Amino acid sequence: MFGLSELKQTRFYQEAFQEGIEQGKVQGKLKAVSAMLAAGLTVEQVGEALDLSVEEVRQVTQNHP
Repeated sequence: MFGLSELKQTRFYQEAFQEGIEQGKVQGKLKAVSAMLAAGLTVEQVGEALDLSVEEVRQVTQNHP
């Protein structure tokens, strides 16, 4: 029988798990953008703090008012 420990060793599981971690990091950064801008930081400061480009920060603000 194929158990959880064997599943965790598969390439598919490891790639899916890593992808989930990366998506979580991105979502966290995107949520922080609004709060940082509301706190008075500039688009440039937010981008620098979150390791995002100015364009990425602007896209977030346009997509999530």
